[in-house]
Amino acid sequence: MDRDSRIDLNLFRVLDAIYTHGGVGAAARALHLTQPAVTHALGRLRDQLGDPLFVRQGNRLLPTDKTQAMMPAVQAHLKGLLASTHAQSRFDAAQLQMEFVIGFRDILESIVLPGLMASIGHEAPGVRVVSRRVAADEMERELAAGTLDLVVDRPWRAGPRIAHRHLLDETLAVVMRKRHPLARQLRRADYLGARHVTVSPLGESNALDLLLGQSGMFREVRMVCQHYFSACQIAAATDLLLTVPRTYADQLASLLPVVVRPLPIQLKAFSIRAYWHASKDGDQAHRWFRERLVKSVTDAMGPTRS
Repeated sequence: MDRDSRIDLNLFRVLDAIYTHGGVGAAARALHLTQPAVTHALGRLRDQLGDPLFVRQGNRLLPTDKTQAMMPAVQAHLKGLLASTHAQSRFDAAQLQMEFVIGFRDILESIVLPGLMASIGHEAPGVRVVSRRVAADEMERELAAGTLDLVVDRPWRAGPRIAHRHLLDETLAVVMRKRHPLARQLRRADYLGARHVTVSPLGESNALDLLLGQSGMFREVRMVCQHYFSACQIAAATDLLLTVPRTYADQLASLLPVVVRPLPIQLKAFSIRAYWHASKDGDQAHRWFRERLVKSVTDAMGPTRS
C-alpha cells in the first residue's frame, strides 16, 4: 500500500478550508478548530503528499500548482460526502455549542435581536450571538475569513462567492418632538428648510443626503451622532428632525415623547438583504441560524416582498 492510500480524509477538509478562506486562522474559525490543530493537519498532509501545498504571500496562503490541480476533485468528493452524511444525520439545535457573529446596524439590533434571542434561547441554549458594526468595504473580506457568519444590511456589491437573500423593503419616516411646530403638517419645503440630526457611526456619507443632492435638494445638518437612539433623544428635546426607517420610528414613538410623520419626499423604498459566504450553504448549523435570523427580521419589520 503506498503512502497516499493511508491519508486521513479529514485532512482534505482542512485543505479545502485553507484554500477557500486563504489562511490558517480563517480556516480554523470555519472548521471550529484551533489554529495549532489546523497547522498540524496541514503539516501531515504536506508530508504525505510531498508538496508544500501553500506558499505565503503577505497575509495569505496561496495554493501551489499541485493544490490547484487537486482542488476540483477534492471539493467535488467532499461535497458528495457531506451531502451523504447530512442526509443520514439528524440535526439537533439543542446540542449546538457555537458562536454566530452577525454584521448589524444598531437600528437592526434594537428591532430584531430581542425576537431572535427569544426564539432561539430555548431551542439552542448553547448558542452565543455576537452583533458587530462592520464597514461596507470590510464585509466581504470578513465573511470569507469566517470572522463574520452573516450580514444584514442594505444592498452592496458582493463577489460571486457571497450568497444573499432579499428580506424586505423599508421606507423612511421623520421623527420629531411632540410639540414641534411641524408636528401637525410636514411638507417638503418645511422638511428641507428645517434643521436635522443624522447618524454616522463610522464617519461615512449619509445615504439620504447623497440621494437628495442628486435631485438638487439639500438640508441643513446641525448634528451627527454615532447611534440612532441618541439621535432620537436629541430630536425629542430639540427642534432637530431625525429621518429613520419607518419600523424603527414607530418603535421610538412607543419609548420617547416623539411623533412620526411620513417623509414628504418621494423616494424608492430600500431593500434589506442577508449576506453569507457560499461555503456555508452546506453547513446545517449555519442554515438553521440563518433561517431563524431571517424569520426574526421579517417578523419584526414586515413581510417579505421579493
